[in-house]
Amino acid sequence: MQKADLLNRIKKATMLQLRTAGFQALQKLERERDFPPAWNSMKELEVVTNNFHQRFLDERFEQSKSLGGFFLLNELLDRALRSSETENMDNENLSGDEKLTLVKALDRQNEMMGLYNRYPAIILPLAEEIARKENRSIRLLELASGSGGLALALAHAAKIKNIPLSVTGSDIVPAYQDEANRLADEKQLPVTFRIINAFDMDRSITEPFDLVVISQSLHHFTPGQLAMIIAQAGKQASTLFIGIDGYRDPLLMAGVPLTASLQGIPSFTLDGFISARKFYSNIELDIIAGIAKGRGSHSVQCSWPMSVMTVDFKPE
Repeated sequence: MQKADLLNRIKKATMLQLRTAGFQALQKLERERDFPPAWNSMKELEVVTNNFHQRFLDERFEQSKSLGGFFLLNELLDRALRSSETENMDNENLSGDEKLTLVKALDRQNEMMGLYNRYPAIILPLAEEIARKENRSIRLLELASGSGGLALALAHAAKIKNIPLSVTGSDIVPAYQDEANRLADEKQLPVTFRIINAFDMDRSITEPFDLVVISQSLHHFTPGQLAMIIAQAGKQASTLFIGIDGYRDPLLMAGVPLTASLQGIPSFTLDGFISARKFYSNIELDIIAGIAKGRGSHSVQCSWPMSVMTVDFKPE
């Protein structure tokens, strides 16, 4: 094998994306007609997605063993680093005020890293395209919005660009809602924040949204839970679901906790380390969306250092 070919194969195997072994594993499961698995209810969707995700990881391990060398080394590294730990901000025993301290630290970190400019640059062109096609104002719902940093950034950027966009932020923690509404009033931005359970949107949403967005939270959910959120969004969003999260890569496993440590909060630094180990690879996100999307179309792309999942519930 030529040196260039070997380097290319190594590149494809690295960065914990495991694309070669992953695609081979998925193709094998597709040939066996096991993908996408059928489901008829949200509970069934959660179960079949969790089960298929584990089958995929098991089959990817077998493919990595067959490929050997760096492919197997990266598979073993991925397995050693992969985590199912719960972040401190998801700890049910933590008070609302303690959780608010952590999400405000996340907002400061996002501001420092310029992510509240990056995210609107990804999301707003899609919103603008829908507004142009529909010739009306567009309604956007952000799930798991914490203290509202992204929702406020989207509203601010849309106002500057004159995009007709109505933004609603949501979470399940009342302390987040109170702080986010306070910030919206302080900044005089037309954003409202509500308590919405992403697993049961029917109970709290009466009018459909055009876009449903979730950022930096995909890894907080199991594959089955994330599939439920996408499917629920399909019932509420007449057009798009957009999910953004960290790209699964060793650089981020070092960089995320290092950056988080700058906030000077040990529990937030630990959350950064746990989160980076839980990021999904692009092919895992592709599988989850493929199961949950129904008749829609989807794509998963890298916009370094992020993975961007887009599900179109109204494909052309």
